[in-house]
Amino acid sequence: MDTGSKDKILSGNGSRLATAEQRLIQLGIKLPAPPEPFGIYAEAVQTGNLLFLTGMLPTAGRAAKFIGRLGAELGVEACHEAARLAALNALAVTRQHLGSLDKVTRIVRLGMAVATSGDVRDQPKVADGASELLQDVFGKDKNPSRLVYGVASLPLGTPVELEVIFEVS
Repeated sequence: MDTGSKDKILSGNGSRLATAEQRLIQLGIKLPAPPEPFGIYAEAVQTGNLLFLTGMLPTAGRAAKFIGRLGAELGVEACHEAARLAALNALAVTRQHLGSLDKVTRIVRLGMAVATSGDVRDQPKVADGASELLQDVFGKDKNPSRLVYGVASLPLGTPVELEVIFEVS
């Protein structure tokens, strides 16, 4: 029995019932303004059918929205939300570069650096904040390979930095 297309789209089961842009609307997600570089680099570089994004931070405007390290100033839930915000920024940059998220044919790689203190082992739970958002927008069939690691510190004192490589049409 069909439970309705919205449930299928939100389940992340990879159904092709909606495009990425349609899913954003159905999920009630409004992308932020794309972040501007904090140094001398490009936010996105395309070569052939690959789009490489620079390290995305959990920022709004020119300010960090989360500051601290997992296991010290911040817990898993706050860092999970920071990862989600970094992924929203990644989507905003991708849309700005491509014109539409519908041009993404695959998420190739997701890399997540998590600033940690002490013997912290919850980095994968933090990275899920970004992975869950990307799966909701693009579908489970486009889930990427992933690398998650802990570091001593990150730019602006943020708890996470996200790197994404997309295959595009």
